[in-house]
Amino acid sequence: MENIKEIKTVKFQLETLTCPSCITKIEGVLNKEPGVDNVKVLFNSSKVKIEYDEDKVTSERLKELIEKVGYPVLKYSCST
Repeated sequence: MENIKEIKTVKFQLETLTCPSCITKIEGVLNKEPGVDNVKVLFNSSKVKIEYDEDKVTSERLKELIEKVGYPVLKYSCST
């Protein structure tokens, strides 16, 4: 029987993004992480939405990656 991966979604609210290159930086670090399926960064609202395989990466790890490149996470929520 084939394993079916369960995709989860996490949304992060960041401090204000100051320039469009912030999007490239955040997307770049997240898209390199195994288990990340889709990343969408909304510049005007300073939000990041990530679809990921929870068997390969955790929402906490994704938060750490965003903060590691210099963008503090104010809050986040997860859903399936």
